[in-house]
Amino acid sequence: MKFELEEDYIELFKLLKVTGIAESGAQAKMLIEEGVVKRNGEVELRKRAKIVLGERIEVGDEVIEVEASCN
Repeated sequence: MKFELEEDYIELFKLLKVTGIAESGAQAKMLIEEGVVKRNGEVELRKRAKIVLGERIEVGDEVIEVEASCN
């Protein structure tokens, strides 16, 4: 899926929540702690990692590609 970034960055746990991969911030943090979230192919364990344009986040079969907002 594509995610349009409207700010300079979004924190990883917030990205998982707003894209619907996690139902809540707490669930998003659990997924990250469990080591199932990959950032550009590498496991990311920082809940507040700053995700910027061009990054690719993977959680199981779900893939998020961060793009610039069209605004």
